[in-house]
Amino acid sequence: MDLQLSKARIIRLFAALTLMNCGGLMAAELKLIASTGLYSALQEMLPGFEASTDMKVVASYDTSNLIFKRIKAGETADLVILTHAAINDLMLDGKVSKQGGKDLASSGIGLAVPSGTQHPDISTPEALKNTLLQARSVAYTATGASGVYFLSVLNQLGIAEQIKAKSITPDGGHIAKLVAAGDAQVGVQMKGELLGIPGAEYIGPLPAPLQMKTVFTIGIFANSPNTANATQLIQYLTLPSQTSVYQKLGMEPIR
Repeated sequence: MDLQLSKARIIRLFAALTLMNCGGLMAAELKLIASTGLYSALQEMLPGFEASTDMKVVASYDTSNLIFKRIKAGETADLVILTHAAINDLMLDGKVSKQGGKDLASSGIGLAVPSGTQHPDISTPEALKNTLLQARSVAYTATGASGVYFLSVLNQLGIAEQIKAKSITPDGGHIAKLVAAGDAQVGVQMKGELLGIPGAEYIGPLPAPLQMKTVFTIGIFANSPNTANATQLIQYLTLPSQTSVYQKLGMEPIR
């Protein structure tokens, strides 16, 4: 009987110690919803934040417009990164706190082609027009800020109907992946989204008269229970040491 009691006590003690150890090792978790425009930058930055704070960031990505609609419909997390205008709208709607919001970086729109292929001329509006007309296929997002704006560029160039007939327009995702897979000859998206995708090469920005810069802003959900930890992440993403990361990925950090 004494032996059985001893075994039972040992089992209970082991279980208790295991639970204590697991609890001590569990990192605080932050949920982040972010525009794909910041995907590459966050892939480089978040591991350092997690290592220095013992927090875990669970990030999901989509186009700003799709995320905006989901949040309007009730989706929530701890933090969100969208265009500056979208964050302002969510603040006015009470979805995102008016405290703690911060502009991170701005990005222009560019083009990509499959790796190893000739880089066409896009240096002027007329050169871009000719390149798009000669392309076998052109890919851009149907709902992303860059895709919506690109439609207006096509209208300005007077070739909207011609390009529409050979367009590939997924709702979201990385357009450069379609280019890399050979599904599209030319891809159009934010520069930061086109860089770093194996099999695709960034060839340059839209010509200056047609360019649009988008500011990406981070905000904290009004109902987040992790405001203090969320603030730490915002501070980390805006450290001077992160400037080189944004710049390497074709973005202009905002201070």
